[in-house]
Order: sequence, then structure tokens, then C-alpha cells
Amino acid sequence: MSLKSQPDRRQFISTSAKVAAVGTVGAGLIPRPAFAYHNSDDDALRIGLIGCGGRGTGAVLNATNADSNTKVVALADAFMDRVDSCAKSLSQQLPDRFQVDKDHKFDGIDAYKKLIAADVDVVILATPPYFRPTQLKAAVDAGKHVFCEKPVGVDVPGVRSVMESCNKAAANGQSVVSGLCWRYDLGVNDMIGRIKNGAIGEIRAIQENYLTGTLWHRGEGTTDPVTGEVRKWSPLEYQLRNWLYFTWLSGDHIAEQHIHSIDKALWLMDDTPPVSCYATGGRLVRTNEKWGNVYDHFSTVFEWQDSDIKTFTQCRQMAGCFNETEDHIIGTKGTAQILKGEINNEEGKASYKKKNPSMYDVEHEYLFRSIREGKPINNGTYMSYSTLMAIMGRDAAYTGKKIMWDEFIKSDRKLGPADIYNAENYEPDPVAKPGSEW
Repeated sequence: MSLKSQPDRRQFISTSAKVAAVGTVGAGLIPRPAFAYHNSDDDALRIGLIGCGGRGTGAVLNATNADSNTKVVALADAFMDRVDSCAKSLSQQLPDRFQVDKDHKFDGIDAYKKLIAADVDVVILATPPYFRPTQLKAAVDAGKHVFCEKPVGVDVPGVRSVMESCNKAAANGQSVVSGLCWRYDLGVNDMIGRIKNGAIGEIRAIQENYLTGTLWHRGEGTTDPVTGEVRKWSPLEYQLRNWLYFTWLSGDHIAEQHIHSIDKALWLMDDTPPVSCYATGGRLVRTNEKWGNVYDHFSTVFEWQDSDIKTFTQCRQMAGCFNETEDHIIGTKGTAQILKGEINNEEGKASYKKKNPSMYDVEHEYLFRSIREGKPINNGTYMSYSTLMAIMGRDAAYTGKKIMWDEFIKSDRKLGPADIYNAENYEPDPVAKPGSEW
């Protein structure tokens, strides 16, 4: 898709379908993978990690679990202390396969460029979502295979860029695998298959819940371990280190976390995006300035064309509350709870909960197997649509307006500073107030 084009929904779907046609895994049901794929030592695949936080470090471990003939050769992050922390952890857990020398430890906003220019075969993107479109484009342009964490952007222009990059990767035979890990969970695949095959009749409604507690906060500065002195971070560094709480960096938690639930709803709807969305949300608990400008709860309704099916989603990040992460599917002949692995229909209640290999390992198993067999995987369509749905829900809550897909995908609004390299004192947008311009 050209960034200059402003497609309607039908054109948008048609263009993205080109990606879906090239080795896509997860759009349909996945076959059970073979978990014993090995090659000779001279065929080791070289991994580079961009984004050295907990998720990035974990993704490297999943990748090395998935393919025993891999090695880690480069690390990159905005901050060297994160690189060093990741290097220490990985060197202890992967003593024979962690081969990152000091010349392949890169820091700074542009560290990704140096890593991609290094001798790596596979790039893992685990930086804050704001950076993902730019870094994915650079990796694909350099001919690398990519594991890309979710969401793939924080605004519509960013996601359009991702779709262009995925189209290019598909044309070039490069694999792009998404961090929307439930698509690679064998039990969830089994449940989705049963529902699609009519176990509860026709789907009439979908309820997606991601009601959970709070997450980390990194503070306001770095404490010197020797002197005890605290170096207070600049406004930009504070935001980067606490990126979850700034919409321009994370997309808000409806995009950064709840996207997993939204993606399963999209999957059930055959990866066809909705025509409209309306939502509510706000800040009831996280009202202090330290929490940036994100909300702490959302409630969203998605509507599909030529159908009276609606998807209702709720997400919340609050301590001391009822928690549930589950997919409730209501059909004409019964109901299902996907993560619980339970179907209640005319034949009674049945459990299909399975013990799975780790879905975090399986997604990397598919990535590396696709590279070795020359059968590229491209998850570009659904990872882009799910991200757009999450952004759509966020914008509907932020504005209080009903948003139509056809107009939404034409948006040219970009979040974040105009020049990230000269944004030391960047001030984020104020907290959105429904009924007002955002």
C-alpha cells in the first residue's frame, strides 16, 4: 500500500490480502509443528535483538529454545544499562550461544541502524511500539527476517508503513512473524477450529475481557551504585524508560496489552476488520502525573458490515480488583470460553484444555523453520489489522465519537515528536477528554 494512497475499506482489505496470500500462519489454523529441527553448526542463524528489556530478553530465550542451531550476536537499546543487563542475563542462560562482543553492543536512539548493519540473519524487534514501523522498514530493507512484537504501531500512518514493509518482505521471500502469540497456541487453535466448525452454531456475540492489575514503573532517575547520587532523567528519557504510560510510545494499554484479546476477536471474524467502533474509557485510579497520559480502563464495541454481530471488549489495569483474561463466545447453539478451553452446547459441557508447548517458543519455531525450509511466513495482515482495531478503540474512547473504519484508515495524524533526535524536552499530549478534540 502506498502511503500516498487513501484507500476505502475494500481497497485496504484487497491490498493487505496480498500479504495474507504469502505463507501466512495464524490467519487460519496452524498444523502441529515439528519440534526437532536441527542443522549443522555451519548453518547457525545469527540473532540480533533491538530492545533489551524483559520482553526482548525473553524473546531471545524463546528463539534459542525453538532452534538449537542459533546464536545471539548483537544487542541494541536506547540505553547501555539495558544492553548490559540483557547481556548479563543472556550470557548466564546461554553460555555457549551468547556471542556478543563489545563491538556489537549498541546504544542510542539510532542503535537499531548499527545492529541491522551488522552480520545478523534474524532481527527481534522489542522496542516500544512507536519505533516499530521505522525499525521494521529498516530490517526488511536490509533483507533480514523479523520477529516483530505487538502492537506494530501507535498511529494509522505507522501501521500503513508496516503493511508496506510486510508487502516488501513477502515479495522478497523474507519471514515476518508477529508477537501475537495466541495465534501459535495449539489449544487456542483447537478451540478456534471447533467454534469455526460450528460447535456452538453461528457466532452471535463476542465478549473479550482483559481485566488485570498494574505493571512496573521505573522511577524518575538513575541511582549511582557507588555514591548513591540520583541522576534525574530528562523529560524524553523519563518517557522512554516509562514508555507504557505515554500514548505516543505504547499506544495505551488497549493497544499494548489488550490487543491479544482484540486479535482473537478479529481471528474469529475471519480477519475481516470491523466497519465501526464506539467506546468509553478514562483514568479513575492512575491520575497522578507519574502515569503519563494513558487511561486505566476501556470499554469498546466493534461492529461488522452486513452482520448484527458485535464484539464487546473490556480492559482495565487496576490493583485490588476482579481480574479475568478470557474470551466469551456466544453462539446460536451454545457458548465457549477459549482460554478456559470449555464449550457448553446442546450436547452438554465439555473441556478441551490442552497442555501445550510454550506458544512463545512455537512462534519462533515457525519463524526459524520457515527460514531453513525456504517457505516464508508473513503475519503482516492480522498484526496490522489488530493494531488498527486497538488504535480505533482507543481513539473512540479518547474522543467519545463513533469511528468509521473507512475514514479512520485515511488518518495522517502521527503521534510523538516531529524529530525524535532533538526531543530531549518533549512534552506529551495532555490526557484526552472525551467530547473534546484530541
